[in-house]
Amino acid sequence: MIRRIFLTLLTAATLFGEESLPIDTVKEHLFAQKLEVNSQIIQLSTAKQEVASLLAGHLERYFVKPSQKVKKGQKVALIDSPELSKMTATYLALKQQYAAQKKNYESLKRLYEKGMTSLQELNRESIKKDALLSKLNTLKSQLNSIGVDPSSLSKPTSAYYLYAHTSGIVSALQLPLHSSVDQERGIISIVKEHAYYARSYVPLKYAKTLKKGDKIVLDYFGTKIPSRITQILPEVDNETKRAVALSAIEGDEKLFIGAFVGSTIYFGEKKRYLAVKKSALSFFNNEWVVFLPNEEDHEEHNKEGDEHEEEHHETPYILQVVHIITEDDNYVAIEGLKEGEEYVSDKSYYAKSAILKGSLGEHGH
Repeated sequence: MIRRIFLTLLTAATLFGEESLPIDTVKEHLFAQKLEVNSQIIQLSTAKQEVASLLAGHLERYFVKPSQKVKKGQKVALIDSPELSKMTATYLALKQQYAAQKKNYESLKRLYEKGMTSLQELNRESIKKDALLSKLNTLKSQLNSIGVDPSSLSKPTSAYYLYAHTSGIVSALQLPLHSSVDQERGIISIVKEHAYYARSYVPLKYAKTLKKGDKIVLDYFGTKIPSRITQILPEVDNETKRAVALSAIEGDEKLFIGAFVGSTIYFGEKKRYLAVKKSALSFFNNEWVVFLPNEEDHEEHNKEGDEHEEEHHETPYILQVVHIITEDDNYVAIEGLKEGEEYVSDKSYYAKSAILKGSLGEHGH
């Protein structure tokens, strides 16, 4: 049964100086169904990427270390590649040849316009020029595809730099320095820094009720971390015999992969309940309570007049026992209060402390 207890508390001014206890009103709030489950923090295989050498060569240097954070586009390794040396030398030679051939063609074109050479001769020079340009563009495209900027080349080079394809943390250097490197060989493994997911183990009777986008809040050793369901896996987990909900974890927390934590799933059609803020609840004498201002005492105090204000040093509050129906991150659905009723929405621990002090004082007398 819901009970209302009248207690005399110290004035808000005594507790907080000029600051008063924050007051809010009981309102309706939408609550989803909730389910307590166990979850495991994981990273998908797609969160791990390898930096590979697209050319054969010799591993000369690493610019990063294991566990180091890297950004996308950051230089991570140096390969000495004879193949790159040949490609850049050929590119620069073709570039010079094309420049000379283009100059010859422009000269011949001016002669043709003056009637001093034949169209056949001009066409032959044009074919030579276009053939060189085609080879040059092909090699230029190849250099771009392996991350080498042809416009930066002034001389042949064998220095082939590898760059991170994604931001994350270096998980492994896969080859020792001075190793021979084959084409397409992975050199460095990088794990995306915050690409965490949760595997939540759900009783089968709830599996069909859950939907993509439903919220799962992980209790990560006292820290509440939100996630959203991305997929209900089609197979039952062999060990738990439960369905598995995969959810993408939000936020920038650095988590331990493989850790098991408790979680709350919020799902299904939302229902309206009268609610108070979680910060309003206090546990008192083995019951959940909410503090309410006593309007009757407030009116009586006003009738006394200002001349008696200094003598009035105590303000009665009402301690309301409530029954908790459900909750979400910020609100608690309760029974025991009416819609629109005022309550102390925060700092109720001051009121509780005052009661305990008053109780001790009474026993002292």
